[in-house]
Formats: sequence, structure tokens, C-alpha cells
Amino acid sequence: MSLKLALFDCDGTLVDSQHAIIAAMEAGFQAHGLPPPPAREVRRVVGLPLVVAVARLAPALPGDAHEAISEAYKSAFQRNRLAGTYPEPLFDGVVAALDALEAAGFLLGVATGKSRRGLDATLAHHGLAHRFVTLQTSDRVAGKPSPDMVHAALAESGATAARTVVIGDTSFDILMARNAHVRSVGVAWGYHDGAELLAAGADLLVHEYAALPEAVTGLFIGE
Repeated sequence: MSLKLALFDCDGTLVDSQHAIIAAMEAGFQAHGLPPPPAREVRRVVGLPLVVAVARLAPALPGDAHEAISEAYKSAFQRNRLAGTYPEPLFDGVVAALDALEAAGFLLGVATGKSRRGLDATLAHHGLAHRFVTLQTSDRVAGKPSPDMVHAALAESGATAARTVVIGDTSFDILMARNAHVRSVGVAWGYHDGAELLAAGADLLVHEYAALPEAVTGLFIGE
């Protein structure tokens, strides 16, 4: 029997990082004398590669400005992380859900729009780094909604597409899963509306972590 893989998004799925992201995005724009985008618009682009997210927030700016704002964002995010200004807490029930999925025979992985440095810092802070067999970030391969992070996770973990599920809070996660021809479970506690996740093609929607293990394992019953 082939291996099973549960591939998690990070921001908005494992951790609630919206305040840290919004603050860094505000700092990135302000560093270049620009008004910061509204918080609600920043939440809408969480999960995309950083430069792509900035471009969506400021489409009238040239590409070099998107790059410059992104660099200022990264500097601000790092400063705030070191200062502990904006915590990125785990959502309630994460650890128990990971335990249950591992007990059900799933390998665990992450596919995120964070940089690898940012993901490593987040997982280390919460003592979760050892839980995941594959870590995919958009500074290593093409970001969401490209299927490349899923493909890289399959190659690294040894799982197959038919036995893999993406778990995420945004339509970008669900579209990545669709583009990679794997299943997906949307989570309603993140940054996109649950109805939007279902419209994007999520196989299931869950509203709390306690329901996630059963939802994920149920996708593979009889296989």
C-alpha cells in the first residue's frame, strides 16, 4: 500500500499569523513612502509568494517597486519576530490533530508561501519541526496556485498524488491541490471564507481542528 501524505498550509491553517503579516506589509509600504493597504486586502493575499502578493496589493506599481517593498517587508517581519512583537500562535487543536493523523498512518508535510527561513523559525518556535517529513516554500519552488510545491512534496516523501491531501485556509491552497490532482480539505478558521474554499474545489470544509482527522481519513476509506 502506498504512503499517505497530509500537506498543510502554514499561515491561517497551522498558525494565526495575520497580525504579523499585516504589520510587516504596512512597514514595507511605508518604507517607500506609500500608504499601506487595508488589513482586509492583506489577508486576501496571504499564501501567495511575497512579490506576487505585493503586486496584487499595488498593481499600478512597477516590478522593481514590488521587489523593494518585499525586501522591506522581510526586514520588518524579521525585526518584529526577534522582538516578539506579533506572536504567531498555533490554532487550538493543531497538535492533537497531527497526532491523530500520524496514528492513522499519514506522513505530514507543509506547503506555504512563507520563506524557508520563516517557516523554520515558526515550526521551531512551536516545537513542530520534527513532525513534518517535507517542507515546501515558495522561495524554493513556484508558489501557489502552481502545483510545484505538491509535486516536490510527493517526490520528497514518496507518497503518490492519489494518496495525498492538501489542508488549507485559502483558495490558493485549494487551487494548488486541484492543479496537482490531489484532494483538499478547506479550513474555515483562516483568511478566506469557507464558501470560497468550496467554490474553489475543496472536497470538504471543516470548522474546527477536532473535526479534521476524521474528515481527512474519510477521504481515503476503502482505498
